[in-house]
Amino acid sequence: MSAESLENRIFEPSAEVKAKAAVPSMEAYHALCKQAETDYTGFWGGLANELLDWHKPFTQVLDESNAPFYRWFGDGELNVSYNCLDRHLETRGNKTAIIFEADDGSSSAVTYRELYHRVCKFANGLKSLNLNTGDRVVIYMPMGVEAVVAMQACARLGLIHSVVFGGFSAKSLIERIHDASARVIITCDGQFRGGKEMPLKPAVDEALQDADCACVEKVVVFKRTGGAVNWNPAREIWWHDLIAELSDECAPVFVNAEHPLFLLYTSGSTGKPKGVQHSSGGYLLHALNTMRWTFDIKDSDVFWCTADVGWITGHSYVAYGPLAAGCTQVVFEGVPTYPDASRFWKVIEKHKVSIFYTAPTAIRSLIKLGADLPKQHDLSSLRLLGSVGEPINPAAWLWYYETVGGSRCPIVDTFWQTETGGHVITPLPVTPLVAGSCTLPFPGLQMAVVDEAGKDVEWGTGGFLVIKKPWPSMIRTIWNDPERYKKSYFPEDLGGQLYLAGDGAIRDKHTGYFTIMGRIDDVLNVSGHRMGTMEIESALVGNPLVAEAAVVGKPHDIKGEAIVAYVVLKGTRPSGEEAKKIVAQLRDWVGKEIGPIAKPDDIRFGDNLPKTRSGKIMRRLLRTLAKGEEITADISTLENPAILDQFKQVH
Repeated sequence: MSAESLENRIFEPSAEVKAKAAVPSMEAYHALCKQAETDYTGFWGGLANELLDWHKPFTQVLDESNAPFYRWFGDGELNVSYNCLDRHLETRGNKTAIIFEADDGSSSAVTYRELYHRVCKFANGLKSLNLNTGDRVVIYMPMGVEAVVAMQACARLGLIHSVVFGGFSAKSLIERIHDASARVIITCDGQFRGGKEMPLKPAVDEALQDADCACVEKVVVFKRTGGAVNWNPAREIWWHDLIAELSDECAPVFVNAEHPLFLLYTSGSTGKPKGVQHSSGGYLLHALNTMRWTFDIKDSDVFWCTADVGWITGHSYVAYGPLAAGCTQVVFEGVPTYPDASRFWKVIEKHKVSIFYTAPTAIRSLIKLGADLPKQHDLSSLRLLGSVGEPINPAAWLWYYETVGGSRCPIVDTFWQTETGGHVITPLPVTPLVAGSCTLPFPGLQMAVVDEAGKDVEWGTGGFLVIKKPWPSMIRTIWNDPERYKKSYFPEDLGGQLYLAGDGAIRDKHTGYFTIMGRIDDVLNVSGHRMGTMEIESALVGNPLVAEAAVVGKPHDIKGEAIVAYVVLKGTRPSGEEAKKIVAQLRDWVGKEIGPIAKPDDIRFGDNLPKTRSGKIMRRLLRTLAKGEEITADISTLENPAILDQFKQVH
């Protein structure tokens, strides 16, 4: 099936899905949207009262007096950890909260009551370090129960955590520690990944040698691998020593709903990471409500989000959303390809996972490594699939739907960002699906596509994706840089009132469904034609020879921009005349799928795309290669830096 015919096909949810869904029909979906349009603050205020436990009820839903620095539920008080743990103890105390699947295949379970006591005990340990409400704590840990415990313990005390992905370098740590003025770091001696023991603490040791990290007073180290570590007894303490003899009860600190829950640093166009600041009340509300409406969470579900807690997906859909919803979830330490490419399917079969949420890049790599492997495992427990992190190309979508989901599981292709806190455009389980489209706005989100002046464009016309009204889980500011916040997300060019997502999008003329075209700087202008890199990537991956593709632009004297495609084939990497032959085939294929204007000028082959250890494609590096420039950026987070040399070769 061609990409074009696939994108025009509608996949209707089954009667069984509709009968059990929290939002049972598209009529019910539209009624929720209408309710939000008619009484916006009443809609969100009602949800906040229904879903969250408040220590002090709020009387004002939304304060717009200092826009775009919006305040939600600003005179209310609550505690996020209380909403994730304490309130479940009476009814779900003995229910499994987390199933931990270790890298080596061993697994263990933690109940809500056990998790509550572990969080309380560690919170008491943090209290003993003389931390005060509002102090910042950097968490630099791999996936595991302890990472969730550390985050929840910070939330319990009103400490602001900043999780740094365990694959980041010492340089990245320095930038984040310094910007946040962190007083404490929580880390591990090392981590297990793909059957290998990898040290983690040495990066902390290196970072703390920098003068910018003089703010750090203590380092708490969890013993995960037992590997040798350098030790400074004046500054460092083992996790187990910190909590020894401490009580496993700890009263929550109730904070204002606008109290910062966490900072999460994202890459900025200037190169300096942006500290995205999220609130407590509004953030938790949306994390919980998307669990309810997008994932249709039931008490019997086993939920598995494969994201690392170092990213926003691991915050919203590992550390907070699932626990606030009181569900059972899998926390996975390993990688999808160890000990072989069937690991995901084995875990689903082993733990009877019913909701599976992963990234397109993982899906595509698993297609390449074993497209038929899911059929060798019992995946009948699955009832819902999710996609996150980037738009999913139609060919991968169809494989996910048919081979993993057995053509019975709806796919919620969720669009959102670190800054949005949770899903903003996504199908619900009852939404008729189109491969490659994230479909419609989540109820209450006022999404639109506008031109350079901030005016709505006609459906079927590409433009800038914006959100027209503030919403509870939105970014509150950039830490220490409110002007950058305004300039980045509420630019004056668009009137200063619209949230600019930074992505290009288009709405289908007939369905109104959104398709994300890629980042604004990933929308190419070739001879006056605007084309999303995602569109070209989807066409390439639709070819039976191609497993993965990434497309970038490079300056061109005549066209403005030329198209450069980096391609991973399902077979071995070609060379010489064979490579030239495949280049010609792929150029003709894209020409037929999209049009001659979309034919890549330059196609390069590699064994894999350059990705971080979390699976994120490093597109900045690909742009640098396309221009023929030397790479000077930090590549320490790449899974395989040698891939860059392969992509220097032009066919």
